[in-house]
Amino acid sequence: MKEQIVKQIAELIKQKGGRAFYVGGYVRDKLLGLDNKDIDIEVHGLSEEDLLSILEEFGFPMKIGKTFGIYSIRKYNLDIALPRTERKTGNKHQDFDITIDPFVGYENACKRRDFTINALMEDVLTGEIIDYFNGQKDLENKIIRHIKDEIFIEDPLRVLRACQFASRFSFKIANETIELCKKIDLKYLSKERVEEELKKALLKGEKPSIFFEYLKQMNQLDYWFKEIKDLIDVKQDLIYHPEGDAYVHTMQVLDNCAIYKEICEKPYYFMMSSLCHDLGKAVTTKEINGRIHAYEHEIKGIPIIDNFIKRISTNKELRKYVKNLALLHMKPTLYYRNKSSIKSTNKLFDEALYKKDLIYLSLADNRKRRSDEELEEIKKFLFERLDIYNEYMSRPYVTGDDLLKVGIVANEDFKYYLEYAHKLRLAGVNKQSALKSVQQYKIKK
Repeated sequence: MKEQIVKQIAELIKQKGGRAFYVGGYVRDKLLGLDNKDIDIEVHGLSEEDLLSILEEFGFPMKIGKTFGIYSIRKYNLDIALPRTERKTGNKHQDFDITIDPFVGYENACKRRDFTINALMEDVLTGEIIDYFNGQKDLENKIIRHIKDEIFIEDPLRVLRACQFASRFSFKIANETIELCKKIDLKYLSKERVEEELKKALLKGEKPSIFFEYLKQMNQLDYWFKEIKDLIDVKQDLIYHPEGDAYVHTMQVLDNCAIYKEICEKPYYFMMSSLCHDLGKAVTTKEINGRIHAYEHEIKGIPIIDNFIKRISTNKELRKYVKNLALLHMKPTLYYRNKSSIKSTNKLFDEALYKKDLIYLSLADNRKRRSDEELEEIKKFLFERLDIYNEYMSRPYVTGDDLLKVGIVANEDFKYYLEYAHKLRLAGVNKQSALKSVQQYKIKK
């Protein structure tokens, strides 16, 4: 449906002497055989007034920004742009002098894009591909390569975009692009733009570790991801971590979690948890009697996680989720190994904000040091225990109203009675017996 509308618009543009092209990621993904619902259209050889008159036939077009020359037809979820030139005027993302120029020419329009694989144009009506910078060859060879040094460095976000695309498509970044990225200062980026690229790297690729590996090669972990950098060369006990390095382990877990992300309740939060779960090892790792230990790293990592996520996100729910899973991430397999009681696993799942996600994080954390058979046993044990927890939680239980009815006063001690009632619920005590026990409960402050 959308493609049909685009062709109708393109025909009208042609009748007025212009030409409409698919551009950017839509062309790239089409050549890669990937689905991309975001259609980007660029119109050449037509004034803004003439384009607007055409678009008005298909609905009321909304202009995006005052100077961008982009129109959105919301009825069809379609954006159509005129080519523009840009001149950097400052350090911030908004610091550009933008000029709409429908007659700038195809090559000049493509030249302002970031990478050769994103500088391809496809004529909407004829299917002709225009490729000034060998983007098709780089697609075939799976290479991310910038176009013009002086244009590329104008937007520091392109450093993260290079790494994000490499992770997303499992492409290599050209050496000359890596070297150029080493020279770019990222500190003026907004956290919103950084998080957006990070989110794409974590969610859209099979190996999100590639994102961080290239940032590491570019010496670009320092500002936005310094907590990740702090894990590099942090030793680990080879008995439990044959990879021997906390950073390498984190990258392994990150890729392992990518296997589970689609079946998690909060995929982005889950991937962030995998990235952050061992940040405490940077401050707790010590050698004691010839063995490497990181005692309480899950606890000492909480403020580190908090600082890291605050730097890149304003999402309080994300911070809460990640800190919760990081704090608990070692317990599921520990409880499996010890064949802990139902009461213990019930308490664990009660503490976990997202129970399934905790199980999958624990499995990902252990994939390199457990056989497939043992991982299946761990998974079976934990999900059986989760079923038990859910069944316990479905039973009738003592509520605050129940406590009031038997004469317990709603004062400052009331919460202690509720907490005790909840402990009995986790232990599987039926409601009637639990209510009697709560009535006899002696508060110990």
